[in-house]
Amino acid sequence: MHHSNSGIAGLALGLALGLALAVAPGRIARGQAIGQGFELERAGQLGQAASIYFATLRADPTNLSALLGLERVLPGLNRLSELVPAAQRAAAASPRNAALRGVLLRTYVGLNEADSAREVARRWAAAAPRDEAPYREWAMALDDQRRHDAARAVLVEGRRALGRPGAFGIELAALNERAGDWEGAAREWAAALVGAPVQLPNAASELAQAPDVQRERIARLLTTGDPPPPVRRLAGELLLAWGEAERAWTVFAPSVATPSTDAAFAVHRFADLAAARDTPEARRVRALALARYAELVPDPVAVRARADAARAFLAAGDREGARAVLERVARDSAAPAEAQALAQAALVETLIEGGQLDEASQRLAGDGRLTDEDRATLRLRLVRARIATGDLDRAGAMLARDSSVEALALQGWIALYRGRVKQAWQLFLDAGPYAGDRREATDRTAMLALLQQVPGDTFPELGSALLTLARGDSARAVDALRLAATRLSGTGRPDVLLIAARIAAQLGPEQQRTAVALCDEVVRTGGTGAAAPAAELEWARLLERQLQTADAIQHLEHLILSYPESALLPEARRELERAKGAIPKS
Repeated sequence: MHHSNSGIAGLALGLALGLALAVAPGRIARGQAIGQGFELERAGQLGQAASIYFATLRADPTNLSALLGLERVLPGLNRLSELVPAAQRAAAASPRNAALRGVLLRTYVGLNEADSAREVARRWAAAAPRDEAPYREWAMALDDQRRHDAARAVLVEGRRALGRPGAFGIELAALNERAGDWEGAAREWAAALVGAPVQLPNAASELAQAPDVQRERIARLLTTGDPPPPVRRLAGELLLAWGEAERAWTVFAPSVATPSTDAAFAVHRFADLAAARDTPEARRVRALALARYAELVPDPVAVRARADAARAFLAAGDREGARAVLERVARDSAAPAEAQALAQAALVETLIEGGQLDEASQRLAGDGRLTDEDRATLRLRLVRARIATGDLDRAGAMLARDSSVEALALQGWIALYRGRVKQAWQLFLDAGPYAGDRREATDRTAMLALLQQVPGDTFPELGSALLTLARGDSARAVDALRLAATRLSGTGRPDVLLIAARIAAQLGPEQQRTAVALCDEVVRTGGTGAAAPAAELEWARLLERQLQTADAIQHLEHLILSYPESALLPEARRELERAKGAIPKS
């Protein structure tokens, strides 16, 4: 008989290993052998790995790791039938070991020996009549062989034998999805959730992938009659994912009507899912969910939930909803003092956001439940809101007794909007770089740089133009800034025009043409000041947004060559690299 070199090597290895396993300490040696076999598998030496696993089984017939190793390597060698005797011996030696029965069952399925597989499964089921494992293992093995109809039949048989209508729902749902039967999948998921509500995220994730034409059928199936809470929650989450937020909440809400830990968790999850859907309807639904969550949890969690709900109502444009949520806490005399203070602060914040500044001012002045810190923060927020409406007198009056750096910064803006540029410049300096957040500090720094270029102590036209911008009328602010620039003959004129150009560049096509003209004027007349290179950089960015990349590159190169001392040079070089990278190479 002729043997290949590899066959002889494998035979020798098996004999040597068998001898070693016979004389070495059993468990340690077998563990080392399994490790060696796994390494040979990884190296693609399947025959040698199989020899090691068979040798291990000769010393230990029920070694599961060796059986699983053979289950992996023998199909690739076209030798799966050799596993049958080893798997039979293992199952006979340890008949209560489900894992060993599983190996034998999968082996018969892999060999397409249907009768033998059925006999193993039925003996296993007879030994464990309440156990789902025999049917699940059998069906999974059939599914792995792409025999999906046979797998479904096994699961249905198992459900009938066990007498549990929800048994194997998840597996049957997956088979139905694969076959395109989405209604059948939804039906199975619904049955499975009644006994295993923790599967809701998986059910929603799977069914959310249903084709558009199937979705309404799924929704009707899940909402017909009076479905149990887990099924309502599934329907609600699906409708939310499919863009029907208001209908989703209508379906979902009854499932959290009865207080429980489970309901609190479910409604909080629903609120989180709604937060990911950036539409007005989803924002309002999130607010409703958070308000319901607040009914289900104890203080102080409930108070914070109501504050979050109020903010969500505001984000959805529902100011009355926000106010109703917060007033409930504010009126609750039994609520802890900290909770009432938090609710009052959120209520005043809501009034400010809604433009109800007089009522916000009254509550701020008269409510003793607010903490000193909240009162100071809300006062500054109210001042900003007054400024944004152009009510500079009342904004200034609110700051009369406030010596904080934040108040100095706001007084600087009030002075600037009144045209008192020298006073504004000094107040901005006094406020320093740390008043407010980073954006506010950056805005003050930019304004200080502008005011340094403006001659004189007052400039009413500039103040009026900037106030128009602060009030949100950008288009009129551009015109007003251009008019203010005409009052300057030299110093400061390019800097004012640059502000106008930056605002116009963020508006519509017509205003963007105005921005180009303004940038051109600043570059031509700005001389060696900081405004000229800044205008050229703004011009290049506008051209990039308009996909005129070649023209943008010309301006960036001109900036770098013409203003070698400019502080904007690093930024211009980065912009140039990005612009050049956007042009495909020929």
